[in-house]
Amino acid sequence: MRIFLATTFLLLSILAVSAQTATDNILILPFENTSDKPEFNWVGESFALSLSELLKLPSVNVVSNGERKLIQQRLRIPLTTLPSLATSLKLARESKATLLISGKYNIVPAQADTAATLNVVVKIIRVNEGRFLNEEMPDGRRITRDINLNDALGNLQTMQGQIAYQILYQRDKALPFSQNQLIESANKVPPRAFEAYIKGLLTPASEARENYFKNAMRLYTDATPDGVFADAALELGHLYLGQKKLNDAVDYFERVVSSYQNCKTAAKGENRVSQCNDESYAESSFYIGLIQLQQNKYEQALGVLRPLAEDLKLTSVYNTLGSIAVQASRAEKKNEARAAALMKEGVDLLKKAYESAPDDINIKFNYAIALFVSGMLPESTELLRGVIAARPTDGDAYYALSKALAGQNDTTASTIDNQARTYLTVGNRYASLEKEWTKSKSFPDIGLRVEQPNRRDFQSVVLSRRAALPVAQAVNETDNLLNQARTQFKNGNDDDAMITLRRVLASEPMSAESYLILGKIHLRRGDADQAVSSFKTAIFWDNRLVDAHVSLGRIYLEKGDCLQVKNYSVSAAEIASDNPEVLALKRQAERCSK
Repeated sequence: MRIFLATTFLLLSILAVSAQTATDNILILPFENTSDKPEFNWVGESFALSLSELLKLPSVNVVSNGERKLIQQRLRIPLTTLPSLATSLKLARESKATLLISGKYNIVPAQADTAATLNVVVKIIRVNEGRFLNEEMPDGRRITRDINLNDALGNLQTMQGQIAYQILYQRDKALPFSQNQLIESANKVPPRAFEAYIKGLLTPASEARENYFKNAMRLYTDATPDGVFADAALELGHLYLGQKKLNDAVDYFERVVSSYQNCKTAAKGENRVSQCNDESYAESSFYIGLIQLQQNKYEQALGVLRPLAEDLKLTSVYNTLGSIAVQASRAEKKNEARAAALMKEGVDLLKKAYESAPDDINIKFNYAIALFVSGMLPESTELLRGVIAARPTDGDAYYALSKALAGQNDTTASTIDNQARTYLTVGNRYASLEKEWTKSKSFPDIGLRVEQPNRRDFQSVVLSRRAALPVAQAVNETDNLLNQARTQFKNGNDDDAMITLRRVLASEPMSAESYLILGKIHLRRGDADQAVSSFKTAIFWDNRLVDAHVSLGRIYLEKGDCLQVKNYSVSAAEIASDNPEVLALKRQAERCSK
């Protein structure tokens, strides 16, 4: 019985450690307005937007506000009404969330000298169990710990920072940062500008929406003269794009790009890690490139989109950029070498797009045309047959295929040509193509097919790609500083390494590797308590750092704490069971327990 009880206690201890360091997926729903004052509905949306940003930590996966809306639309859950608890849990399970954050708030309007006040109650729900997150009291009772705050409405962003901290604290009491740090992160936009921006997001009428976003940008600039409210500018860009006001759309998209570039330059000049919004920059650049393609400004479009090709590695970017390069090559009449270089670039990019999405008919068609123009007729023929199989009435594909077959002396070329005649009767198109072919042996009027995706589709591609990436790539500044710190530690320059690591942590307080190296420095200096603190912080930010688990196991081995040695031996083995150091720790844990 004693052995059974000891084994049970050990198992529960291991599970407790695992639960404490496990990665949670969090879904935040817009909060419910219970004040019967619909003019304050924007507050509920702002909670969903802000909390989904504030809770983005390496040890916590957050379903972004945009991704949540996409899932709602896929499940046909209206965006205009708040879902019931049962529907919310369904939405959470569909998004693979383990924690669901929901809330209600009441607004007391301003009266005389009293400012408008906001009372908010937040609940944390464990999705798999379908119950509220609760806490065990010393007497064994379990009680639900709601988050309840009351403050002036003007302090909304401060309250959001406090709520974000409380959510993380209820999940894990050993937070390595303060509440004030999250509050500071929350207050990044002037309150009135933030309010106007959220109201714009919730307003369907285009004229009112435009006014809200313009007002948000003005209020932002009033408070921050050298700044640009990039989020509002991005919304205005899409608003004007939808209205076909292309010059205005480019103007606001370019403001987003300029804001991003200024942010990067400022970070580099101050020798700190940048925290600039690369998503807005990528989205704005993509749509600028599409607009310039529509305006036949090939050089400008290439200049804008080329940086995105390697950064995003998105099929839509490869297809768009490859198509532009091919179009630019076909338009280049004076410089043969440049035309050839552009065509090669186009073929390479379209090949990547095709390999990523072999069933996309437009991409297949574009790649086929590029191969045809490059003289690769057999490869082009195979792809064009695939296009026709999917679109049996595609006259342009029949025409290109007939010429590809004729170039290979294929006897079926005339049959395919007759099909092209059948489907190219509108506007006497076949005759026009034949006239140009007789003259130049080319068909410039058969353009490549680049559809302008709606914003939701573009975001969906970005989000789905991000979800497939196990770990986001670190920014270059952090990489450089961490490489420097690794070298300094390896060479025994601990003081210099600590100075370098402080520079990283000053702007990137969630750098798990920085804490790992700090732990190793403290351990080398014989300060075991500081080393334990650093290693545990490293695990909090990245539970996959096997070195931190092994180091903690060895420290507790020195302390004679066999239970902790066993715990960290097990957690290390879950990460890298074949690692020699993990195997050594396992053997030491077995001897220790005896």
